[in-house]
Amino acid sequence: MVPLLAGYRILVVEDEYFVAADIEDALTRAGADVIGPVSHMDEALLHVDRDEFDLAVLDINLGHDLAYPVADALLERGVPFVFATAYQPSEIPVRYRRHRLVPKPYDTSTLLAGLADAANSLGPRQSG
Repeated sequence: MVPLLAGYRILVVEDEYFVAADIEDALTRAGADVIGPVSHMDEALLHVDRDEFDLAVLDINLGHDLAYPVADALLERGVPFVFATAYQPSEIPVRYRRHRLVPKPYDTSTLLAGLADAANSLGPRQSG
């Protein structure tokens, strides 16, 4: 059986160390190649500018910054993403509400399902 996210490169933007480690572990077990995790908005924007990846996981609250500029950069590049956050849907600006919200605390299967849905928006995966 092929892992759920086999062959996908996924940027992880999360500032809580243990949460980031759990996400990285779950994505790796699901077959993904993880970029990061990164914990600061500026670093995340650098990755968006210079790295190639298919999907992203964004925590909205990154300490003193909100990750919306990263979301905007991903939208410009056409990269699907999910928000993994403690924010309530009503706290998220309307322009981002079409993106999957995985509320914290969450189990990894919910996060993986959200990413699999986002991956489906990319169309069939090309081999090799």
